[in-house]
Amino acid sequence: MLLDNKQVAIVGGGPAGLALARLLQLKGADVKVYERDMDRNVRVQGATLDLHEGTGLEALKRSGLLDEFYKYHRPVASKMLLVDRMLNITFDDHNFATITAETRPEIDRAPLRDILLNSLQSDTVVWDSHFISMERERKGWRLFLKNGSNAYADLVIAADGANSKVRPYLSDVEPVYSGITLIEGNIYNAEKYTPKLFSFAKGGKVMAFDDGRFVGYGTKADGSIMFVVNFKTPENWLEQSGINFNNREEVFEWFKKDFASWSDEWHEFFTNDAVCFIPRPQYYFPLNQSWETDESLTMIGDAAHRMPPYAGEGANVALQDSFELAECLTGNQFTDIKEAIAHFEKEMVERGAKATKDTLENSERMFSKTGLAQMAEFFNHVEKQ
Repeated sequence: MLLDNKQVAIVGGGPAGLALARLLQLKGADVKVYERDMDRNVRVQGATLDLHEGTGLEALKRSGLLDEFYKYHRPVASKMLLVDRMLNITFDDHNFATITAETRPEIDRAPLRDILLNSLQSDTVVWDSHFISMERERKGWRLFLKNGSNAYADLVIAADGANSKVRPYLSDVEPVYSGITLIEGNIYNAEKYTPKLFSFAKGGKVMAFDDGRFVGYGTKADGSIMFVVNFKTPENWLEQSGINFNNREEVFEWFKKDFASWSDEWHEFFTNDAVCFIPRPQYYFPLNQSWETDESLTMIGDAAHRMPPYAGEGANVALQDSFELAECLTGNQFTDIKEAIAHFEKEMVERGAKATKDTLENSERMFSKTGLAQMAEFFNHVEKQ
């Protein structure tokens, strides 16, 4: 095997990084995952994931974890309502939840992470290991971590997300602003703090479109809600707005002003002390990006092909990266690691570009003047298939 007597370091313990570690360990590779979280008990934020056949589900299948996945997947999460700004329902899920639960089953990020963590050897994940920098050493790299420790690896794989600190060691291609910024909000014990909106979702998700804007939210099995307020704005909006996103009142004042025509029912997200906000300008990497292959360094997931979340492709493409790279590194198709990585990267870039293109096209529909009508037409079409 190409990885015999090689130490592999995966930087980032998200779904793709953990899945890759699992797949490599199944073939006997020596692998460590360096994760900045203090331990596995840190609360996992982010939207519920729908895993697709051939990509996300395939990664779990190859990992031998499909049965575990179905113990925790949430069919109710596929229930969906499309509404306007006044919460008038345009599309109710009808049979859509049944269709998507079968072909795109959903799971919360926390149980998915637990499934993957539990599948790894006990010392695989090195917690409290925030990557700071690395230097070339012999034919590999010396990694330096925020906690003061360091480690050597023959092969480093960047799985540290959209703002990857490892990517610049491989590529200087800069991301492109999509024209859209979102404000993410997370509320734990949502039934207590946002009872009306929590009840309205009926355990599923709600997507509201109006005049080029989109507000969506979904409930999770732990009783929390994650919501997103999405809007077109210049790239420098965050700086120019002067909003302190740690100050709930400031965020609420902005929402009341910029979404003044929206129902007061939405205010429930902003008038409780439990909410926390994260502003997220949405970027993507150019479709024609390229870099020179390095036999000791590669990347997967958002680190390689970040994209906005408006087609549900990011996590699935990332999980496909994990099993495609594992196959290249542990199979018998290539004569050396550089050849294996070159093959993987060529196909990964093409795959990421297609997913990004689909995402940008879907974004145009969602953020158009007729976004609600277009999305309702899309889901009605899916339902009839």
